[in-house]
Amino acid sequence: MAVAGNADAPRGVLMVLSGGPGQPGPALVPRISQRLSYLLADYRMVMIDQRGTGAGAIDCPRLQAEVGSSDITPPSADAVRQCADLLGADRHHYTTADTVADLDDLRRALGAARWTLDGVSYGSFVAAQYGLTHPHRVSRMVLDSVVPQHGPDALYLDSLHRAGSVLRSACREQQCGYDPAAELAAVVRRHDNGVGVLDLLVIASIVDPKLTGATFYPVLALLHQAAQGDPGPLNAAIEELRHGAPTAPGEYSAGLHVATLCADLRSAPWGDSSTPVRVRDEAVDRALDKISAAEVWPFEPETAVEQGIVQGCRHWPVSRPNPRPPYSRLTMPVLMINGDRDLSTPLEWAREQAARTPHGRLVVIAGMGHSIQGRNAEGDQVVREFLTG
Repeated sequence: MAVAGNADAPRGVLMVLSGGPGQPGPALVPRISQRLSYLLADYRMVMIDQRGTGAGAIDCPRLQAEVGSSDITPPSADAVRQCADLLGADRHHYTTADTVADLDDLRRALGAARWTLDGVSYGSFVAAQYGLTHPHRVSRMVLDSVVPQHGPDALYLDSLHRAGSVLRSACREQQCGYDPAAELAAVVRRHDNGVGVLDLLVIASIVDPKLTGATFYPVLALLHQAAQGDPGPLNAAIEELRHGAPTAPGEYSAGLHVATLCADLRSAPWGDSSTPVRVRDEAVDRALDKISAAEVWPFEPETAVEQGIVQGCRHWPVSRPNPRPPYSRLTMPVLMINGDRDLSTPLEWAREQAARTPHGRLVVIAGMGHSIQGRNAEGDQVVREFLTG
C-alpha cells in the first residue's frame, strides 16, 4: 500500500484504483502522482495492490507467457487449466467483491468516514461496485474509461463495431484518402487475422490514442499495405505484439486477470462462472449463430468468440461468481470521462453507465483513446473542477 503523508488534506482521502484486472498500485504511484499532481494538495492519495497483484502477484508462468497483459490474445486451454490448478480452491477468492471488502477494511484502518474514488478502466468497475455496496462511504467518484457496473461484454461487440468509425475518424484527420474500415473488413476476411488486428487496435487505442502510429504501430498504414496485397508487415506487427518483451506478473498478472474476469462476467454466452465447463462450448456456438455481420462489421462474427475473454473463460473451471452488490444505482455525484477512440472500454459502455447514474455526468473527449487523466488537458480540467470546484 502507498499512502501520502498529508493526513490532514482538506478534502480527505482519494483512493486511486488501477486497471486490468491485474495491474499493481504502489508501483504506479510515481506516474499517477504526476498525472494527478493538481489534486495532491487537496487530497491524501492512496493506492494499493489489489489482491493477487503487485508484490503478491499470482504467477501462472505459461498463461503469463502466452498473453502477457492482453485482453484479446487467446490463451491455450492448457494454460488456463494449469493456472486454475495452481490456484486450487483459492481461485474462488479473487472476485471484485473480495476487493471491495478489502477496500472497506482499508478505509476503516485509515480512519476515513468517507472517501473519494478515482478508478481507471477495470478500476472504474471496482469503484462502481464499491459505491453500490457502500454508497454512504463515498463522497464523489471519477470513472475514467468506463467499464459499466454490470461488467464488460464478453463478446466485445461494441469494440468490434466501433473500430470502423474510429479508423475513419483517424483517417479523416490525417487525410489518408481511402476507407480504412472497408480495408480492415477486406483484410480480416482475406487473411483470417481478425483477432490479431483487434488486439493491435485495442493496444493502439491505449498506448497511442490518436492511432497515428507516432508512439506505436502505424496502424492505418499497416492495414492499407495489407489491403494492397502485402500483409507481411501487419502480421509481423501482430506477432511482435504477442511475442515481444515479456510482461512480469508484478507488472500485470495474467493469472489474476483471468481469475477475476471469469468470476466477474455476467454476460458470457454460458452465463456466469458457476456454469459447468462441459456445456460452455455449445453455448459459444449458439452465441456465434446469433451474431449478425452488421453487429461486428468491419470484423467477422467469429472474431467475437475467438478473442481472449471468451477463449480464456470458457476453459476456466467452475468458480464462485462475483455477487451482485446490494444497490442498483450509484447515488453519489459521479463524473465519467471516456475517449471516443477508446476500443478497450468503448464509448458505448460509458453511455450505458451514464444512463444508469442519476447524479452522473459523462464527458466525451474527442480524439482520445483509453485512460484520459494526465494525458489530455480537457479531461484534466473537468476532473479538477469536479473534485476541487
